[in-house]
Amino acid sequence: MAGDRIAASLAANPHSDRGDKKRVVTLGNVRLRDQDTNEIILIPTPSSDPNDPLNWPQWYKYYMATVICLAMMICNFLAAGPSIAMVNITMEFFVGAHPGRNPKLFHEAVAKVAYFFTTCALMQGIGNFFWVPVANKWGRRPTYVFSYLIYFASAVWLCFERSYGGFLAGRVIMGFGAGAAETIAPITIADIFFLHERGTVMALYSSFLAVGVAIGLIISGVITIDHHWRVIFQVASALVGLVLLIAFFAFPETAYIRETPSNSDDSSSTGTPNQRSSTEKNPTATISDPESRRVGSSPLPKKASYLSTLKIFHGTITHESFFKLTVRPLGLICLPPVLWAALVEAATIGFLVAMTSNVEIAYEATYRFKSWQVGVCFVSALVGSLAGIPLGGWWGDKVADYFTKRNNGIRDPEMRLPAMIPAMITAPLGLVIFGVGIEKSLHWMVPNLGIALLNFAIVQGTNVALVYVIDAYRPVAGEITLAVMGFKSLFGFLLSFYTNTWVQQAGYLNAYGTMAAISAAVLVCWVPLYFWGKTIRHVTWGWPVIGYIHWSEDREVGE
Repeated sequence: MAGDRIAASLAANPHSDRGDKKRVVTLGNVRLRDQDTNEIILIPTPSSDPNDPLNWPQWYKYYMATVICLAMMICNFLAAGPSIAMVNITMEFFVGAHPGRNPKLFHEAVAKVAYFFTTCALMQGIGNFFWVPVANKWGRRPTYVFSYLIYFASAVWLCFERSYGGFLAGRVIMGFGAGAAETIAPITIADIFFLHERGTVMALYSSFLAVGVAIGLIISGVITIDHHWRVIFQVASALVGLVLLIAFFAFPETAYIRETPSNSDDSSSTGTPNQRSSTEKNPTATISDPESRRVGSSPLPKKASYLSTLKIFHGTITHESFFKLTVRPLGLICLPPVLWAALVEAATIGFLVAMTSNVEIAYEATYRFKSWQVGVCFVSALVGSLAGIPLGGWWGDKVADYFTKRNNGIRDPEMRLPAMIPAMITAPLGLVIFGVGIEKSLHWMVPNLGIALLNFAIVQGTNVALVYVIDAYRPVAGEITLAVMGFKSLFGFLLSFYTNTWVQQAGYLNAYGTMAAISAAVLVCWVPLYFWGKTIRHVTWGWPVIGYIHWSEDREVGE
């Protein structure tokens, strides 16, 4: 859509007479193209404030996206990377446990060492029930800085910790700090980019979610060739410290309180759950002054100085209580579209977590690979992830735009869902190929192909699903992402905890065949959502149990 023209007259007009009309909560149904000219309408409507992130230069927006993706990648670097040295870690913490000399003790010890990775993954999800409310209440910048500070401190600690209990405690704390970047990244992206731009940027986000795991495994494997496995934590500490410095000195606050323009007659004529009146609000409101949304106007502020952007806290974004911000994700997961998106994450990323928790043991037993050789095999994950970026972002945007044009310029979130077809095919296929390759001792490139296909599906499919629900419930994008990622983390924790036992009892073919069937059953559900998702969204929004999680007026973002 880079060649499409922007409807300038509709792009930024905070004093439009639309403000006198009733505004309707459309749950993602918006006019994205002008009815007469077919030009793209900028959603949200940018203000004339130079500090509005929507007005930042395009190059700076993509710089911010790069930092977000870097933070995303590093947050997963230590989550799974050291698992490539599972055998060596086990033998260090449990003297006498050796896969050849004492296999029974070794398998018992492996189960205990697996807690280093499963508990970290679990805390990455649970910790966000604290971090996301902080980001929604006080801003993205303090969340990035303080979470990465905890991540950095725990990484340095684990370079020296020798006891099992202390190391496990360090991994738990690490998970608490590392998970924030994963969940607040979509909120930050939505702060900076317009609706029609987000698909591609979100695809980059999804790719770095998978790339972080792959890069962690590859680099960790290479490190173990000539160095002790603890060097993995030393290298990671330096990388985490670098991101922390960038976050502090070169990552400004992106949350911005803007007016919420009323929807056009066309976009608001769709079925809606409730209505709110819209008053003229100050389009130049800053994060530190939520009351400035009231009726009135003020002079345009000057562009903020660099030193002022270094402040950690810039005020309160919303008047919603911290408790409500914390419990809202528990209610959102009851909404069918959100539950489906969470299941998509679980049936792709969750199964990748299960795969990585078992991959070294599988390759060592089948191909006699050393740790670094197993790590290099995850180059296939990088290839699959990179291939998924255009089909998850550009292709998803094209599909949604095609159906938008056919709908007289009105965008429904469900219009993106047909882009799920590639992931619906490749995720189950990748899991089957991996299971068959290991079970039948086929050439090592066969399971590698399975890893590539699964990572392709993660980037392509999860991006489409996540952008879909964020578009549908944009004012609570943070809580939406938390509900989805939290569910995924819990599922991944449970699955990785039982994967080794499951594979030993059922075999790779049956275990991964079952995963493939589950994945296919979940991903194909885009079809009923495409046809009936709009009705489902509006009907379920009126459920009494959902009433408490409805957002306040000051959470509106003009979409």
